[in-house]
Amino acid sequence: LHFTYDEEFGGELGPGWLLKHNLTKPDLLLAAAFSYQVVTAHNGCLQMEVTVHGKMAHAAIPDTGVDALQGAVVILNALYAQNQRYRQVTSKVPGITHPYLNVGRIEGGTNTNVVPGKVVFKLDRRMIPEEDPVQVEADIRRVIAEAAATFPGITVDIKRLLLAHSMQPLPGNKALVEALQRNGEAVFGEPIPTSGTPLYTDVRLFGAFGIPA
Repeated sequence: LHFTYDEEFGGELGPGWLLKHNLTKPDLLLAAAFSYQVVTAHNGCLQMEVTVHGKMAHAAIPDTGVDALQGAVVILNALYAQNQRYRQVTSKVPGITHPYLNVGRIEGGTNTNVVPGKVVFKLDRRMIPEEDPVQVEADIRRVIAEAAATFPGITVDIKRLLLAHSMQPLPGNKALVEALQRNGEAVFGEPIPTSGTPLYTDVRLFGAFGIPA
């Protein structure tokens, strides 16, 4: 049994550390669950912090500054437009639909009568198993850069906060999956399907080490 604590931050200090230092070498892994399905795949996740820099000015003379918030709005509109396009990209994994993007936190400005000189927002981009994380991050950076270029005077810093790869089933998980399905059906009286989940979990870390889970 592994009791680890840092899944929300990527799992690198818990199971990632155990795996990296060869302190655990299981033949199979069964992770904590959240459904009555046998979950064999999950989404990946990219989280980024975007800082938009402008120039503060008094609200009475706004032309002497560069409004970072207006610049951020241009970038956010471009990201939300991209979010709509993601609906056209569908996964073949049951239980997983399409990629999507969420801006979960935004802060900036200093006072009501001051043109904002800096705005920071954090985004969460969920990746379906078929996507390449390197390409996903490059595309997000491109969308942000192209939008920022349309608003003169601002500069943008982008920092990756988290990159959690998706999980895909490994061939060796067959015995474990079939045992769960067989016993699950005996308990619930109906077939138990395999499926994916739009969440990301620590299970992907074991998969990266070749451990069926």
